[in-house]
Amino acid sequence: MLSGAVAALLGTVLVVPAPAAAAPKCGPAGNPAPTQPTWALDRLAPETAWRVSRGGGVTVAVIDSGVSPSHPLLRGKVLPGTDVNHLAQLEGQCDLVGHGTLVAGIIAGRAGTGVPYSGIAPEARILPIRVLADNQRTFDESIPAEIGKAIRWAVDHHANVINLSLVTLDKKELRDAVDYALSSNVVLVAAAGNRQENQQDQPAYPAAYDGVIAVAGIDEQGAHVGSSVTGDYVDVAAPGLNIAGPAPGGSGYLYEPQGGTSFAAAYVSGVVALIRSAHPELNPEQVRYRLTRTADNPPDGHNAEVGYGMVDPYRAVTSLLGTRANPPLGAMPKPEPPADPLAWQRTVAIWVAVVGAVLAGVLLTLRPILARGRRRGWRPGRRPPAVDA
Repeated sequence: MLSGAVAALLGTVLVVPAPAAAAPKCGPAGNPAPTQPTWALDRLAPETAWRVSRGGGVTVAVIDSGVSPSHPLLRGKVLPGTDVNHLAQLEGQCDLVGHGTLVAGIIAGRAGTGVPYSGIAPEARILPIRVLADNQRTFDESIPAEIGKAIRWAVDHHANVINLSLVTLDKKELRDAVDYALSSNVVLVAAAGNRQENQQDQPAYPAAYDGVIAVAGIDEQGAHVGSSVTGDYVDVAAPGLNIAGPAPGGSGYLYEPQGGTSFAAAYVSGVVALIRSAHPELNPEQVRYRLTRTADNPPDGHNAEVGYGMVDPYRAVTSLLGTRANPPLGAMPKPEPPADPLAWQRTVAIWVAVVGAVLAGVLLTLRPILARGRRRGWRPGRRPPAVDA
């Protein structure tokens, strides 16, 4: 068991070689944008689900190191949040290390920025709550209580999903806050934990609590990432190696080759946002059921390394789950109609046709009047004499 009340952002130190010459205002500036889609986006293919759901109307609280609102992927998507640790006046929108901003970009980075990168749920919004000042381990006894306070604040400020890319020990304040969120119909997604060198796997909290969706990491080949903690509490898996995402100090990107379950949890939070948008009637346990039953199950159905397997955004959103005795919950929402590139031309053509028809009608009405006027030389006609009854 880890000693003391340990909280850690689950991921190794972010790799930020050659930052921009000008010091960023709040966090590292990052590196050039990727030129090809990341393997994680290729593998998850979230765009296959976007005709049904893009995460619209869903707010995802990111309890982390803060989230920068200035990156093009996140501009206009980061709500005013809070900081339970030192920088309250910045409303959770200062990320000194880049971890929370990268997590937020994975969840809800917007599409169509000219870079081959987006979040899983590009229309979801981010509610940032800063609880950790850096991505190093801390033995501060107040951390579990502060995470619990952050969870309660997120629930009270209308979060639909809470992402917890961090780990701490089991404490009553934290456990009670998780119960409060679940009873308030809020879905919690947490990192299963990263194995430390020469250390046995231990349950990581809040991931190990009942009702919390615990996420392990997998690599490009679909294999369990060796550093990802194993345990019966693991529900699903997602990409947790060779990760990229937005940097907080500008428009650059951070690259995390060693990955971590922090980022795997973020991918799952994005999928949960898609589900909550498409199926708002589902409660947290029903969301978890849909997520696990549509994952790419391992041969044994469930194991301690990857749970029920890697999440599948398309199946998670579109599958009709149920039996004859227990029919599927809710009807599938109608898919969004595909964009029509000729829509404005069609509108113009319709108006031209309408105006042309009106003018033709006017001309047909005036034609006999004009003909009679020509015959009379445009002299006014005479009224016939009145006839006495």
